Amino acid sequence: MVSGTQRALLLLSGGIDSPVAGWLARQRGVHVDCIHFANEVFAGNEPEYKSRLLAKKLGFGQFYFVDISSLLARLAGHGNRKYYFVLMKRAMMKIAEQVALRHGYDFLVTGESLGQVSSQTLKNLAVIDKSTRIKIVRPLLCLDKVEIIHLAEKIGSFDLSKGKEHCDALATGKPSTQADEDLVLQDEALVQLDKLVAEAVQQVVQEPVASMKEPEAPRHLKGVC
Repeated sequence: MVSGTQRALLLLSGGIDSPVAGWLARQRGVHVDCIHFANEVFAGNEPEYKSRLLAKKLGFGQFYFVDISSLLARLAGHGNRKYYFVLMKRAMMKIAEQVALRHGYDFLVTGESLGQVSSQTLKNLAVIDKSTRIKIVRPLLCLDKVEIIHLAEKIGSFDLSKGKEHCDALATGKPSTQADEDLVLQDEALVQLDKLVAEAVQQVVQEPVASMKEPEAPRHLKGVC
């Protein structure tokens, strides 16, 4: 694990896992800032609400925010549905990489753990990794959910993160656990992902966590379970 004065950009979802991953990186002396990808059109603003509270709770430095609802809708509407989650993760990594390079971060941190969900098989993670040149660090990779929850309770993030998971209204069908990289790249070309990523990067908003305003109360939409 890296340490010292290195700087990491954490992909903070508002769920249980990513705050713990950021905390573990901090324990190694890494400076951690975070980026949140919103899907407000289809999932409301509860994930953003939780992410802002978690960023304050854990004392992260900077909070980057971008709504990628339109990007996700295009992936769902024009890409192969069984690769939706892999395509989504690759899109997020590409955006995060551009933000990281622009602001001098050394690597990305995610809350992914091996086999916890369909997109987190070894094969799919390898395909996701190839979306960027910047290093992706996964502090939770070999932990199970019970161990992650225990750490979340220990650091005081669990009560903010817990609750029903947000169903992605755009994901349908059975997701692939063995993504074919060539087919994924074909889908990315079909949806013009590089163009969508460039547009999203231009919409990223940065806020110092210490001076963030009180987040707006969650709005629940039909896409939320």
